[in-house]
Amino acid sequence: MQRDVRASDSERELTVERLQRAVGNGRLSVEEFDQRVAAAYAATTRGELSDLTRDLPGHLW
Repeated sequence: MQRDVRASDSERELTVERLQRAVGNGRLSVEEFDQRVAAAYAATTRGELSDLTRDLPGHLW
């Protein structure tokens, strides 16, 4: 993945879906979820989106 490539709206939405699964599985608090969702919608690059789910297990998607 090229971290410096600009993110699309659909990539932002995919990240939010992953975060929803993580909060549903008890891996994120509601506060962490809210912070990460705000950061996802503000992200301009794929790298910024990737950083938001880096510490979550890949089986969530």
